[in-house]
Amino acid sequence: MRRRAGGTGGPLARQFLVWQLVVVVVLLGAVAALAAVQSSESFRETQGRRMLSVAEDVASVPTVREALQTRRYDLLPSFARSAENLSGADEIEIVDAGLVVRTSPDPSRVRQRFDPGASTAPQGRAWVGNPDGRTVVAQVPVIDDRGAVAGLVSAGIRAPSLWESLAGARAETGALLGLALVVGLLGSLLLARRVRRQTLGLEPDEIVELVQRREAMLLGIKEGVVGLDTADRITLLNPVARELLELPGAREGDAVADLGLDDRLREVLTGAADGEDQLVLRDTRALVLNRRPIRVDGRDVGAVVTLRDRTELTTLQHRLDASHTVTDTLRAQAHEFSNRLHTIAGLTELGEHDEVRRFVAGIVAASEGWRREVTAGVGDPATAALLVAKNSQAAERGVELALDPESRLDPTDPDHDPDLSADLVTVLGNLIDNAIDATAGRDGPRRIEIGLAGGGDTDGDEVWVEVRDSGPGIASELAEEVFRAGYSTKAAEIGGRGLGLALARQACLRRGGTIAVRPAPAGRAGAVFEAVLPVAPTGVRV
Repeated sequence: MRRRAGGTGGPLARQFLVWQLVVVVVLLGAVAALAAVQSSESFRETQGRRMLSVAEDVASVPTVREALQTRRYDLLPSFARSAENLSGADEIEIVDAGLVVRTSPDPSRVRQRFDPGASTAPQGRAWVGNPDGRTVVAQVPVIDDRGAVAGLVSAGIRAPSLWESLAGARAETGALLGLALVVGLLGSLLLARRVRRQTLGLEPDEIVELVQRREAMLLGIKEGVVGLDTADRITLLNPVARELLELPGAREGDAVADLGLDDRLREVLTGAADGEDQLVLRDTRALVLNRRPIRVDGRDVGAVVTLRDRTELTTLQHRLDASHTVTDTLRAQAHEFSNRLHTIAGLTELGEHDEVRRFVAGIVAASEGWRREVTAGVGDPATAALLVAKNSQAAERGVELALDPESRLDPTDPDHDPDLSADLVTVLGNLIDNAIDATAGRDGPRRIEIGLAGGGDTDGDEVWVEVRDSGPGIASELAEEVFRAGYSTKAAEIGGRGLGLALARQACLRRGGTIAVRPAPAGRAGAVFEAVLPVAPTGVRV
């Protein structure tokens, strides 16, 4: 993953230095501009008062007043130039009552019309202003002996430009820039060193490339990945995991407890249920989860959970388990028949022919009676074979299996709904297995009653399954809990019901059906499981 330091943006220290210098230069420019503006305002205020004082001094000279009254304007230039030299003003002009310039530093303005602008001096009031934005001007009226305005005195000084102000402070500016360069260089090196430690020595472009590769891997893998922090909040959720968990609105930072997941899934995600390849049912999906803690420098920083969809594999596995059960049952029957044949052979050798006839008649009546009952009421061959096999399995454990006399299961057309027979075997087989586990070994009656109805190959038809056992029953508050995958932790209380019921529920939900449990009728022990499997519409494969 490591490649050359730098990249398009250069090393981290250089980038920090460049950006810090840019920021420093911008700040210095802003400070200089602000200082220039403040200096200009201060200049206007200070020099305005000063020019006003100069103009007032010139206007109060008796010789100036007399010269304007007698129109002896040749006396005025000497007073004006002397005042300029003493005050430092750039220009002092004296204007007569007719607003004609009588003396000015610029000879071309003499005897020209004076434009007072917004000045109030012609009306007899002193005025200070900045008419052209560059010059501070003060104008003061000259009052004669009769109190009339005999003329006015204008004193002005030019303000320095922005560049002139900066040039005057270029030494200070150079020092500030040099100091900023040194501080920026040291700061950028220290900051870059700290950031590189925190980023494991990776440059910014390497971090970007690492994130892009991670995103590409997470999008490319077929497994779901969920990242969690130490508080069980989501830090990572790739699209596959979002789909498998059915969490389209989940965001990074959401707590697992706030996602509305069932207890089993929440326990596996948070680590409360430990172990490898944890099987969890999420609606119609069978998911296998593996949780691995993440440790960095000896401390826990979170965990990563991987999810795999094993719905089809789990279904096939349990169908295979059902086939194994049938095989084991047939093996037990073969062993039982072998014992019976040995018994018959022994009786024959002893000459007990009447006893042989009675023994064989009893065996035939027992086995043929159940087969006839099943074949008469169950039209689906796979379901009938399952019931025949389960009868032998139940008999070995001392449990009586009975078929409701009113049971009528019509044959199903495999071309119309090829999965119905397999789903029915899955549901009925798991219900019978759990009923046997709940009933075997208990005192009192050990009986399981099975009811079947429906079937056919018409859209809208349903298959109805009912299994009643004489076991300990199920508390009403556990009516939903027993169908949760992993409930085998309470097997001692509910007769071993665990993953089998969860798979039966999954098969029903996949077809749009239902499964539920209720207590046995009053006066009877045990539980009653009811399942409904709709026949798939034509052309739809479940």
